[in-house]
Amino acid sequence: MKKIGFIGAGNMAGALLKGLLAAKLYRPQDMLVSDVVPVQLRKIKRAYRVEGLNDNRAVVRAAQTIILAVKPQIIDQVLADIQSEVTKEKLFVSIAAGVPLRRLENGLGSDARVVRVMPNTPALLGKGIAVVVRGHKAKPQDEKLTLTLFRGVGEALAVKDEALMDPVTGLSGSGPAYVYLFAEALIAGGIQAGLSPAVATRLTLQTIEGAVAMLKETGKNPQELRAMVTSPGGTTLAGLSVLTDGKFVETIAGAVSAATRRSKELGQG
Repeated sequence: MKKIGFIGAGNMAGALLKGLLAAKLYRPQDMLVSDVVPVQLRKIKRAYRVEGLNDNRAVVRAAQTIILAVKPQIIDQVLADIQSEVTKEKLFVSIAAGVPLRRLENGLGSDARVVRVMPNTPALLGKGIAVVVRGHKAKPQDEKLTLTLFRGVGEALAVKDEALMDPVTGLSGSGPAYVYLFAEALIAGGIQAGLSPAVATRLTLQTIEGAVAMLKETGKNPQELRAMVTSPGGTTLAGLSVLTDGKFVETIAGAVSAATRRSKELGQG
């Protein structure tokens, strides 16, 4: 593969750099990174021995594939900055949350080949999930390349309908935070019941990890697995009754809906 450039050197860019190097898809000398924060740029350069620049346009000129890894609040400014360097030979991959293809393509120009991606933060450990949708000028091979890139940091799948990217954002993009809050609650409950913080934390993390493994490896759905540990009149039923009375399922579904709505709002600029 030819050179790849990153505009933005935050956590997700670092995760992708690490994954692509580990998968031997690129060499350090084939990677360029720019960022407006000098400290962040130095950190990435030291960690991965890639070339760091303070000029977004220079990155676009030198790279064939460009990852737009910036916040949605500044994406329009970045697009305006680099538009003069856009050619139909270059592929632009955006991970700016909520920013639609239409806005990306308008900002980059009519010739731009654009793919939009919604990753999530477990990519930092190679355990992410990313969803990909391609723009009007992007080619099937652009989608294939993008899937290859993000499979370097976890799993990746493609969708045809961009409207699905907002609920993807609400579920898998924001979802890790919901799990972390659930973990906080389990730890707090254990401490309240008399466990030490260390023991409550250890039990919580292994319980979540084990439950995920059961979901992935047994072939059973969540309802079936829940029934396996819920005996009539038992302790699990007592606990689940509190969650049901508190509308636990409705609350989590509501969180996904709220994050989905916010993704749509961000996309409108």
